[in-house]
Amino acid sequence: MKVLVTGATGLIGCAVCARLSAEGHQVTAVVRPGSRPLAMAAARVVEVDMARAAGTQVWAEHLRGIDAVVNCVGALQDSVREDIEGVHVTGAAALFRACEKLSVRRVIHFSAIGVDRAQPSAFSTTKLEGDRLLMERDLDWVILRPSVVLGRSVFGASALMRGLAALPIAPRMGRTAPLQVVQLDDVAATVAFFIKPTAPSQVVLELAGPDRLTMDEVVAQYRRWYGWRPARSITLPDWAARLLYSTGDLVGMLGWRPPMRSTARKEIERGAIGNPRPWRAMTGIVPESLSAALAREPAGVQDRWFANLYFLKPVIFIVLSAFWIGTGIISLTVGYREGVELMLRTGAGALSGPGVIAGAIADILVGMAIAYRPTTRQGLYGAIALSAFYIISGTVLLPSLWREPLGPLMKIWPILVLHFVALAIRKER
Repeated sequence: MKVLVTGATGLIGCAVCARLSAEGHQVTAVVRPGSRPLAMAAARVVEVDMARAAGTQVWAEHLRGIDAVVNCVGALQDSVREDIEGVHVTGAAALFRACEKLSVRRVIHFSAIGVDRAQPSAFSTTKLEGDRLLMERDLDWVILRPSVVLGRSVFGASALMRGLAALPIAPRMGRTAPLQVVQLDDVAATVAFFIKPTAPSQVVLELAGPDRLTMDEVVAQYRRWYGWRPARSITLPDWAARLLYSTGDLVGMLGWRPPMRSTARKEIERGAIGNPRPWRAMTGIVPESLSAALAREPAGVQDRWFANLYFLKPVIFIVLSAFWIGTGIISLTVGYREGVELMLRTGAGALSGPGVIAGAIADILVGMAIAYRPTTRQGLYGAIALSAFYIISGTVLLPSLWREPLGPLMKIWPILVLHFVALAIRKER
């Protein structure tokens, strides 16, 4: 079959593309503009911004010749890079209308477990509205509502759990409800089942694992999987938890996607449990437990690297941003005189003052670019270029800086290397 998969670079979308391609289907992967194409998992890649695809004509050219659609697009919370109303409602509705108009009857749509029982956040509300809009269409629709999805690939909450497992002292959040985590392989297998034209349609299924676990128990299982001793735990007071979630919201305004935001708090308090029996009865798929999945695939060094780097990553970007912005501010204020004197030593003369100011502004702009997620890559390359410029110009104009006790030029090298590390771990998925 020819299958169009939206959200193809996401956790679920990527696995669905790989599973369908492995079974011989021709996959057209729909990705966000500027995303890395899935060369090995899709026959064709097209770029569509789901949040802006409000008209059926946007989808018409991509749906011609398509036999089925799998909608895996989702967003947790509004930010400069995410529009949950546009993604879950407006864009999804346009896609469903286009499918009906072009007679692409089979549509598999991913929602979220429990949205029909409670809507504590805009995430749940818009997900439920998207479900309703699909049900109104004359299509062979299937709505899948998975719990927290875990697999070898991780993103969002699943990545957070692995990061928490690396901490020797694990923070415990209050008011967290049970989870029935579900394995990514089981989710992809479910799509492969329902993609068949003869499969049941107009059904809503909850994809939930066999065990009810607390978040602490999930983290503890990952820690055992890594081969580490049990961690000590500490319960965070409510004010500390609220501060963490508020900080996540602030970071989200800069374009990053931290899993700990106010929406996550509301959804965690609701929990992610459901009834997997109808899913099992209809598909014959037996949901695998987390412990069985981890035992089947031992942890490798790359898994431990990811867990250990998870909380170091935000620290790296915070430090680099603060370093450049702080350097610029100091050069414009308390360090201005010393900067001018240093420039005078190079023979800059009347250009010393303007040179210090120009360098300070460049530092601040680089720091701001690193902090703002859409421009982080450019900011890091700018920082590397500035560092190289400072090394070369310092060497040519004032080589004595290499001999100074505090090593102002020597210290640029480890900072330079850290920028390359930041470039390597910049992407969330």
